[in-house]
Amino acid sequence: MSATVTTPAFSSLDPAKPFRFVREGFLFVLSGPSGAGKGTLVDRLIAARSECIFSISWTTRPRRSTEEEGVQYRFVTREEFERHRAAGGFLETAEVHGHLYGTPLAWLDEQIAKGRIVVLDVDVQGGVSVRRARPDAVSVFVFPPSVDALRQRLLGRATDAPEVVERRLRNAPGEIAQYSEYQYVVVNDDLEQSVASLTAIMDAERVRVSRSRLTQ
Repeated sequence: MSATVTTPAFSSLDPAKPFRFVREGFLFVLSGPSGAGKGTLVDRLIAARSECIFSISWTTRPRRSTEEEGVQYRFVTREEFERHRAAGGFLETAEVHGHLYGTPLAWLDEQIAKGRIVVLDVDVQGGVSVRRARPDAVSVFVFPPSVDALRQRLLGRATDAPEVVERRLRNAPGEIAQYSEYQYVVVNDDLEQSVASLTAIMDAERVRVSRSRLTQ
């Protein structure tokens, strides 16, 4: 957990110079059930804010036809994933719907040190692990408009077999029940409003005193 940022003594400041702050980077975690629209929200955030960068997770899940290697995920074998996990290379890992997911640690720390906002799109298990490992992470739970809307989204994207869709729907109530563990909640029923809510959260967290260092 990050300590409160120290500032220079008031007496050492040049009275003629304007005040300036250096802002620390941080983790911005989006979680929610599959089909809530997290991926679309992440794409919009990254496109809208130059200080944001997407954390590309590793997964053993098969690549969908709409996905590219190294863009949405790094797709690896279970053996490769396990070797990297044994070497301590992940911030968190989770097994979801029979597949492994993990957040790479070294790259993430490097980006935060540069003052970037690292956006994570993780399942609820991953969200729990991230918050445990990094209590200073900002966490947002993304709700679908309704269960019916969630079903239609999963069916409409036509990337998963029917049995996979049904398994995701069965898991959704248990995932949704975890929302109270998060700091913020956004109901993704209107894309533009959801993006506006997320950027407002991001802006407020960016100027926290604990993430700000006065340089003049």
